[in-house]
Amino acid sequence: MTHAWQRSTYCSEGDACLTIAAAPNGKLQLRESDNPHTILTLTATQLRTLIRMLKGDIR
Repeated sequence: MTHAWQRSTYCSEGDACLTIAAAPNGKLQLRESDNPHTILTLTATQLRTLIRMLKGDIR
């Protein structure tokens, strides 16, 4: 299955960036541009929690 992977505008060419795509089951998929075969599948709530944890908003 082919996904429409989106890259942040903050990433420049050649940088290792996270890309995101919507999966057919309604979940979101994340991958690193330098390791595209490893994909993390999350719900929107899980992604929001992950981002908050990475930012240090929650523990």
